[in-house]
Amino acid sequence: MPRSVRTLAALTAVGLLTACAEQGGSAGGDAAAYPSEEIRLLVPYAAGGPTDLTARAYGTSLEEQLGQTVVVENLPGGSGALATQELIGAAPDGYTLSLVTAGTLVLTPLANEVGYSKDDVTPIGVMSEVPSVLAVGADSPYQAAADFFTAAEQQPGVLTVGVPGASTPQGIELRRLSEEYGVEVTAVPFNGNAEMTTALLGGNVDAVLINASSDVTANIDGGQFRPLAVSSEERLSWLPDTPTLVESGFPELTLSGSTFGLAGPAGMPEEVVTVLEDALRTAHDDPAVVEQVGEEYIDEEFRGADELQQVLDRTQEVYEPLLG
Repeated sequence: MPRSVRTLAALTAVGLLTACAEQGGSAGGDAAAYPSEEIRLLVPYAAGGPTDLTARAYGTSLEEQLGQTVVVENLPGGSGALATQELIGAAPDGYTLSLVTAGTLVLTPLANEVGYSKDDVTPIGVMSEVPSVLAVGADSPYQAAADFFTAAEQQPGVLTVGVPGASTPQGIELRRLSEEYGVEVTAVPFNGNAEMTTALLGGNVDAVLINASSDVTANIDGGQFRPLAVSSEERLSWLPDTPTLVESGFPELTLSGSTFGLAGPAGMPEEVVTVLEDALRTAHDDPAVVEQVGEEYIDEEFRGADELQQVLDRTQEVYEPLLG
């Protein structure tokens, strides 16, 4: 090889190495400086429900800690698929995040062709845990769970139950109610608690299987809703007179509660995940967040990225044989 060609090749190689080093240094610097601009926080359900309340409470705390505006954006639709597709299509730089649930990340992909799976996100941590309650309106003829389920057995498919999406834990549990226990009701999907509440109060559905968040307990306390059963394995301390679905004769139906987590797109830098996980941990103990979300919905111990991943993996393990 002539000397001039060797010299040109060497200079080209040095130039490439320098460019790569500068590019790597820039990426590392960007991660180290995170965040330096506005953060989007997507919510896969309509405004006014528990997901919206949780996202806004945590978003305010994150904004104060990180020193950047956190814009909460509701993108309801497709049992959470619309917001999740927006999330996974974003750059994995920490500037687009989303509230996620096992329903949006596991059940919806198992039940529908949505173009993503739980492996397309980066878990950051758990924000809150909300059980579900089967409730009817104040003027409903069903005074207790036994009355409702007896009527459902006598009139298969006639009674309608609102759920926050067909492939949510609530929607799938109603399928299990039919397939495993022979009690058939018709699930009617809505985009979150606010729509479900309007439908129940308007007499458009016979009952709802709904997240028992503060908006729902306010309706229970006010006499607009009558709770028939809760999804937790044991009775709730704040609804002590309401039996569980287990007590009502359905021992397997304990999975319709919702774990609300925070996640970003797959491939986020570890440094960014660490910043967000630490901020989420601080928000978890923030008295303002606890008051807004409700002490009963926030675990005593913070659960981070690994624990949120375990929730998703466990849900996949249970429901994949049913839906896969």
